[in-house]
Amino acid sequence: MPPVFQHTVKAPALFAGVGVHTGAYTRVAVRPSAPDTGIVFVRTDVADRDNRVPVSPEAVCKTQLGTVIGNADGVTVSTIEHLMAALVMSGIDNAVVELDGPEMPIMDGSSLPFLRILDRAGRREQQAPRRYLEILETVEVVDGDKRAALKPADSFEVAFEIRFDSAAIGVQAVDLAMDERAFREELADCRTFGFLHEVEALRAMGLARGGSMENAVVIDGGRVLNPEGLRRPDEFVRHKALDAIGDLFVLGLPLLGRFEGVLAGHGLNNALVRAVAARPDAWRIRTLVQDLAEAV
Repeated sequence: MPPVFQHTVKAPALFAGVGVHTGAYTRVAVRPSAPDTGIVFVRTDVADRDNRVPVSPEAVCKTQLGTVIGNADGVTVSTIEHLMAALVMSGIDNAVVELDGPEMPIMDGSSLPFLRILDRAGRREQQAPRRYLEILETVEVVDGDKRAALKPADSFEVAFEIRFDSAAIGVQAVDLAMDERAFREELADCRTFGFLHEVEALRAMGLARGGSMENAVVIDGGRVLNPEGLRRPDEFVRHKALDAIGDLFVLGLPLLGRFEGVLAGHGLNNALVRAVAARPDAWRIRTLVQDLAEAV
C-alpha cells in the first residue's frame, strides 16, 4: 500500500560528487523539512541574492540533457531528475536539499546511489496526510513523433518506448506498475547514456565536462564501450522511465495515474507537467486517509 502520511528524512543525508555537465565537485546535504513544504533546493554557495529554489513546474527553466530549475533571481540547480526520482519513490515528500554548486552530482548515472544514501539517513513519518495528484482525464502533449501523456489509473504506472538507429539500442519498451519496490527492483540502477560522437560537440557547448564511463553508458556505433557492459538488456529505456519519474515529481506530489512516453525527453516531460498544471479540471488532490475513513 502506498504511504498514507507524509515523510521527510530522519537525519541529514550527506554526499558529494561531480556534475556530469559542469564537471564541478559539489557537496550535498538532504535535510529534514516540515510537512507540506515539498522539495526545496538551496545553493549555499550563493550569498548575494535569494538562494532558495523550490521545485515546481514553473521553476523548470531548461531541459537540454537534464532538468534545470531556477528562481526569480536567476539562481539555478541542474540535473535534479535522478535525485527527484529517488525522493518520490522512496516516499520522501519534504526535504531541503543544500548544495554548494550549480549542479547535482551525477554519481553513477542512476538513482541507486541516492536511494542508498537516503536509506542510511532513514525516513520519518510526519503528522500530515500524504497528498497524491490523481489524474481524472487524459492530458497529452505531442511533438512530431514524440508523445507524452498522463491518463487515469488506480495506481502509478509508467510506460515508455524509445527507438534509436544504433544496434546497441534499437527499439525498446517498458510498461510497469510503479511503487517503491518496483522502482528499486526495476529502474533505480539504470544509468544515463550517450553517444561517443556527441561528446565533442557537447563539450564545445560547455556540457558533459564531468561525463565518463563511470557515470554513463557510452555507445560508439553499435557497441557499448563500458567494460562491464549493461546492467540490464533494456537499460536504456528503463533509464528514460526513471528520468520521467523525476521530471514528473516537479508537480510537487506523487501521482495516481499512468504515464506514457514515446520518444520523449526532459523537454516533453516538462511540457506535459505544465499542461497538467494548466488543467485543474483533469486532476484532483487525494489522500489515502480520506479513503480509509470512507471505508470504515
